Amino acid sequence: MIVSGEITIPAPRPVVFDALQNAPFFASCVEGVRDLKEIDPTHYDAVLESKVAFMKFTFKVSVEVTKIAPPDRIEAKIEGAPIGVVGRFTAVSTTDLSEAGDETLVKYSIDANITGKLGSMGQPVLKAKAKEMEKGFVEKMRAAFAAGGPVARAGGPEAAA
Repeated sequence: MIVSGEITIPAPRPVVFDALQNAPFFASCVEGVRDLKEIDPTHYDAVLESKVAFMKFTFKVSVEVTKIAPPDRIEAKIEGAPIGVVGRFTAVSTTDLSEAGDETLVKYSIDANITGKLGSMGQPVLKAKAKEMEKGFVEKMRAAFAAGGPVARAGGPEAAA
């Protein structure tokens, strides 16, 4: 399942890039992410809780940032397993940033695969949930930059950890 889109952020590309590679800030924009733990500068563990249809799932996820090319591109690999349910979640995320006047155009693509009980729910249900999470992420990103940027909103990188 591929989810892709774009968002324009009212900030310079280096500022947006720095925010997107700041794991605590990024995680704060994804609904249901908690217990983010940095293993090293390119590896993170977290818990993701999500309700799909009538079921609530909790995933233990690991994220590996596989490519960082400032201020243009970030790539990551995400793997996880739902707690208490047989299955697996894998995804590859690509984010490209380009200048749009004094703003930044962020293009993203996530190629996700889900197996097990959750995967058996069918693509339409999962796609709808992915679009719902995408909408929430975009709203939180826009709100963070409208409020003076992610560092001002989070009280600095240390406060977001």
